[in-house]
Amino acid sequence: MYTRQLFVKNGLFLAAVAGVFASCQQANQKNAASANNSSVQQPASGAVLKLAYVDIDSLEAHYDYFKEKKAALEKEKEQAQNEIGARERQLQNELQVLQQRAPTMTQAEGEAAQMGLQKKAQQHEQNRQNLYAQLQTKEAQFNEDLQKRLDESVKKFNADNRYAFIFSYRSGATNILYKDEAYNVTNEVIKELNAAAKK
Repeated sequence: MYTRQLFVKNGLFLAAVAGVFASCQQANQKNAASANNSSVQQPASGAVLKLAYVDIDSLEAHYDYFKEKKAALEKEKEQAQNEIGARERQLQNELQVLQQRAPTMTQAEGEAAQMGLQKKAQQHEQNRQNLYAQLQTKEAQFNEDLQKRLDESVKKFNADNRYAFIFSYRSGATNILYKDEAYNVTNEVIKELNAAAKK
């Protein structure tokens, strides 16, 4: 399911941006001083570029709203699969019955029965595609909602601008090769998310 990639961003790209940002600080300050019409505030001289990260695996394990919604979506997918499987077994049984009766049926009866079964199979396939499309739409909306909630909570958590960048980290699915636990802000972000979900 796509949620396994939930919130994962291109850490390597952001790290590169952070490096460029740091190396170009002084040049930007000079440009800002000479261009009085610029509205962008430059960091103070000697300012330290502060980074932090959110562990997505831990967030998903402790974010109540995510766990509830994911469980509901998984249950709905399981029900859909069971419904599709039951209908396919029913069609298979009808086909077997038709094959058994075929020797005793007239050509017209056989053709009519075959056409009827084909129509049922086509209708089943259409229903299956529609059902899966609905589930994919719900899953996309689920991911979009979660990303929006995470963005809002991280923005609120970092309202004082203490961090210049907050990365997402997931074991085995990230470009971040090393992380210092001292900069792990996952628990704080989870608190913001759970508190917002209760409002």
